[in-house]
Amino acid sequence: MSDIVNAADRSEGTASRVRYLTVTAMLSAVAFILQFFEFPIPLIPSFIKLDFSELPALIAAFAMGPLSGGAVCLIKNLIHLTLTQTGGVGELCNFLLGATFVIPAGLIYKHSKTRKNAVIGSIVGAVSMAVLSFPINFFITYPVYEKFMPEEAIVGAYQMILPSVKELWQCLVIFNMPFTLFKALCSVVITLLIYKRISPILHGRK
Repeated sequence: MSDIVNAADRSEGTASRVRYLTVTAMLSAVAFILQFFEFPIPLIPSFIKLDFSELPALIAAFAMGPLSGGAVCLIKNLIHLTLTQTGGVGELCNFLLGATFVIPAGLIYKHSKTRKNAVIGSIVGAVSMAVLSFPINFFITYPVYEKFMPEEAIVGAYQMILPSVKELWQCLVIFNMPFTLFKALCSVVITLLIYKRISPILHGRK
């Protein structure tokens, strides 16, 4: 009898791992595709565009756990390296920002899988992403961009919207951080609206 139980447990464990890998891979592919659907928004320089590629990663973090969410962020950017125009720096920063968003959200939700924790975790992740966007952009992204576009030109793009900004750090605080928070919160709202409906599918339940 114990052999039968052990075999059943092994079979269930194998099925669980296969589903984990399948769902993570599927959501990574969706995230990669969503990277191509980007568009500018008003009051932000046109080279900063909105996309929803973190949405599948947040869903993965809730459904499969925080590591799955982080894996989706990593895989989509590894695939995007084949199309990179930034020597991989853009993909690195996108991964770091996405991970700071979905991993905290997934960790908090994993502790107690309630709607309240999903909301709290999502907001914590969104704020983390917004705050950490400053050092990530200031020390990684824009130093690379400055090799192709002088800092004066970058700041000038922001000054066309708000002439009073003088320094790059001001631009990041006034424009990039709120934009990053808005972008994350868009994914949060969509996830909270659809997660309950798609969760049974992701977990293999009817």
